[in-house]
Amino acid sequence: MADDVALLNPGTLYLVATPIGNLEDITYRALRVMRECDVIAAEDTRHTGRLLSHFEIRKPLLSCFQHNEARRSAEIVERLQRGQTVALVSDAGSPGISDPGERVVREVVAAGLRVEPIPGACAMVAGLTASGLPSGEFHFVGFLPQKGAQRRRRLESLRPVPGTWVFYESPYRIEKLLTDLSEIYPAAEVVVGRELTKKFEEFLRGRPGEILAATKGRSLKGEFVVVVKANAGDSPGEV
Repeated sequence: MADDVALLNPGTLYLVATPIGNLEDITYRALRVMRECDVIAAEDTRHTGRLLSHFEIRKPLLSCFQHNEARRSAEIVERLQRGQTVALVSDAGSPGISDPGERVVREVVAAGLRVEPIPGACAMVAGLTASGLPSGEFHFVGFLPQKGAQRRRRLESLRPVPGTWVFYESPYRIEKLLTDLSEIYPAAEVVVGRELTKKFEEFLRGRPGEILAATKGRSLKGEFVVVVKANAGDSPGEV
């Protein structure tokens, strides 16, 4: 049991998963790492500050987001080389999954330093496992391009990709994604999960056109995980 509560390793970057909605998503290990590390690198220091305040954790915070990740990576590497421990967190879920973190990890690994994952909540995993669609083989796409033509081309490019596809989408584009799916893969099985682990968590299941009809007139809020099983041979206009 001693290994389960080992002290943090000097010179290590810890990738800490944080809640995707419900604060109880956090793990005991994540809380311990954030309490014991030297500094926390956060996508949004204000957001993470509220999380730390809730759990009565007081640690120095560094901002590490899309537009400063290159510069911050060098600073984090330098801190690790001095023997510090750094916890990297995003606003929700696992760092590096459609969130900042990938570049930091790449630079740390390139410097020959240790990276240790602290697993926990991940919207992709939550949405996929609750969808009821096949999970033996899946392809995580993340966010699609914002522009309509580019989005449709990306969806078309997935046609030969086997298994179940998983997307992230915002409330501003979820209707557009479902419309594109109804035109390109009308017979696909689709599960839309929103507000995962929160009070108003909801799963919508059906063909893309059926989900569009069921949500017509509704104001869909929150972040979305869209899970798609496109049937083999599906083509535009086929039902």
